[in-house]
Amino acid sequence: MSDIPYTQLRPTGRRGLATGLFVMILAAGTLYVVQHLVVDLRAVRESSALPFVLLGLALVIALGFEFVNGFHDTANAVATVIYTNSLDPHLAVVWSGAWNFLGVLVSSGAVAFGILQLLPVELILQVGSHAGFAMVFALLIAAIIWNLSTWYFGLPSSSSHTLVGSIIGVGIMNQLINGPSGTSGVDWSQAGGVGKALLFSPVVGFLFSGLLFIVLKFLVRVPKLYSQPQGHEPPPFWIRALLVATCTGVSFAHGSNDGQKGMGLIMLILIGVVPTAYALNKAVTPAETSTFVAVARHASATLGRYTQDAPPGHPRAEVEAFVRTHRLKPATLPALRQLTDTIADQVSSSGSMAAVPQSMVDNVRNNMYVASEAIRLMDKARTPAFAPEDAAALGAFRKQMDHATKFIPTWVKVAVAIALGLGTMVGWKRIVVTVGEKIGKQHLTYGQGASAEAVAMLTIGMADMYGLPVSTTHVLASGVAGTMAANGSGLQWPTVRNLILAWVLTLPASIALSAALYWVFRQVF
Repeated sequence: MSDIPYTQLRPTGRRGLATGLFVMILAAGTLYVVQHLVVDLRAVRESSALPFVLLGLALVIALGFEFVNGFHDTANAVATVIYTNSLDPHLAVVWSGAWNFLGVLVSSGAVAFGILQLLPVELILQVGSHAGFAMVFALLIAAIIWNLSTWYFGLPSSSSHTLVGSIIGVGIMNQLINGPSGTSGVDWSQAGGVGKALLFSPVVGFLFSGLLFIVLKFLVRVPKLYSQPQGHEPPPFWIRALLVATCTGVSFAHGSNDGQKGMGLIMLILIGVVPTAYALNKAVTPAETSTFVAVARHASATLGRYTQDAPPGHPRAEVEAFVRTHRLKPATLPALRQLTDTIADQVSSSGSMAAVPQSMVDNVRNNMYVASEAIRLMDKARTPAFAPEDAAALGAFRKQMDHATKFIPTWVKVAVAIALGLGTMVGWKRIVVTVGEKIGKQHLTYGQGASAEAVAMLTIGMADMYGLPVSTTHVLASGVAGTMAANGSGLQWPTVRNLILAWVLTLPASIALSAALYWVFRQVF
């Protein structure tokens, strides 16, 4: 083991070029974001400047969350290539940021809106209300506070874990404030699925990274691959290529998964503050709108085969009650059919999504959101027992509604990618030192870094395919620990204990923080 601490072994070459490239990318991306935001808001008419002030403040805080996320998660993606001298730190950050950006751009949005499904439905529908603003500010500020606290001590804490805890805290406090009747708290079935992904992903990282490292040692008998970095000396070219490739994969997977969480929150903010610009996807063409109306009429006819009851006087309220309680009543299906007809009529009379009158946009979007959630919950519970062709018809209608309401503009993806890259560039060193030197009793070797990152890349990529949020931090840190155990290097139990403690405390701490902040902000707003 080298006697010279890693923090004194920082190369200085090519730093100016990498920094200059990063600044150019940052400037171009910022210009793109501002330009498109101004164009989108040009048609918005507000009686005062307050909504725009709240929008600016909320966007700054949301991007601040992604900036802090860069301290934790993206820093893990570059930890091995920086620690092993495979890439200069600043060049590594630019390289990782570029692949994060590409990952964000190709992301489906499933993770983003899956996270939002944890929130109480009435807060999502009324995100522009005082309670909605309190929700957004509380969960974002709570997540930032906890992430900064763990980063200060160099602990690879999970931004995903923190955000989920913050959302749960808001849901619990919302139910305590309003009482059990007429309001929803946390969707515990959805929270259970998210919790399982966060719980099992570190176990997967530990076991499979250790196994891969053992296989690598058996198949590739090159001593240099299993030695630790020495001074500024870079590894042989083929090892560098391997480490850069795994770093690239983790960065891309991180962007496609973790980047979505901030994007979902930003869309929630935009819909709440300026619904006329962002509540409906104006990129839906008139031809696609005609298809939407036809699919909606088919869905209504399908629902008609399962009920002959007269629709209630307030169909959306009835369907919303089902979404809150998950209890199917005799009036639910007639109400859903009536709501489906209303949606079809509203869209058909406008001719296209972009032409829906500003006074109706928010109402149309909320109708679609409630109907989509109701169909999702019915499909998940297999109740009612729809015939396969009827379930397919309702699924097609839900897909059409999600395309119209659950969309993410490109400028939002660019803004999130910039925030992640900036956070990585500012805060990478603490996490790199922890990953490289403080998990195992011996410093990280080239083979261990490649094994841990390869497993992290595959695990995050698989989770993204199924719309599940996982923690890059947890998967990679546990993967490094797994390779240390497989190599017989031993673990530094004080660090491992602190990592486990941060993992255990993150959920209750973020729940308590966001619940308290939500209560305070409800009084303020």
